[in-house]
Amino acid sequence: MPVTRSLPTSLSPTGKMRDLTIVRRCLRFETFEIDSRLAEGGLRAGALHEVTARSCALVDDAAATLFMAGIAAREAHATGARVLWVSCRNDLYAPGLAQGGLWAAQVIYAQPRDDKTLMAVVEDAVRDGTPCLVVAEASKVSMVATRRLQLVAGDADLPILLLRRRRARDRDPLSELSAAWTRWRIASAPSERLEVAGVGRPRWSVELARQRGGEPFSLIVEGCDETGCFAVPAALGHRVAEAVGTVRHAAA
Repeated sequence: MPVTRSLPTSLSPTGKMRDLTIVRRCLRFETFEIDSRLAEGGLRAGALHEVTARSCALVDDAAATLFMAGIAAREAHATGARVLWVSCRNDLYAPGLAQGGLWAAQVIYAQPRDDKTLMAVVEDAVRDGTPCLVVAEASKVSMVATRRLQLVAGDADLPILLLRRRRARDRDPLSELSAAWTRWRIASAPSERLEVAGVGRPRWSVELARQRGGEPFSLIVEGCDETGCFAVPAALGHRVAEAVGTVRHAAA
């Protein structure tokens, strides 16, 4: 979905005033409670977006991975192109991604030997333009590297999702400097109680820690469905928890 931004007027070669207008593409979550809080009305397509799990727990890591898979799935469905997923690890679980709407046939997987090579693979893929979106997983990313990714994403108008993995249990990856357009912390949240014994639809605590041109926020969402879309639980829809700096979970 394109987003139009009008810039200040300037003089044309004939001396007349003219408006400069830039049309930027954005990826909508198709969830009002999220899109309405994003400065662009969605995720800017030509940008770097960082995601991290709030803790080292496997459930939080899975939530962060599926959060990105949902975004990638919606873009893959919309464009008909494949997603490039780049990681130095070999633990990507295809059936798990399918739960977030991202099917194995929609994914090109690359496994470089280290984070430095990973960054080169991402840059080359974005410049090539074959994938519709790139997901990268890395533990150590410098400020310079994020600037390069942000610039190449902007030039190609292609989104890059960077999962920043924790290098230490007590060290938040988002405490490091970055040129990313948005930075997210994702964690697992308690599911809704069911009337019968069973497992309810997963819920996540989603915190936008920083965004350019907008405010931070946090809320509880239901995990991706088969189309990659999120939803705010009905019981929470009228009183979504918001916070600046810290996360407050809405009571069910």
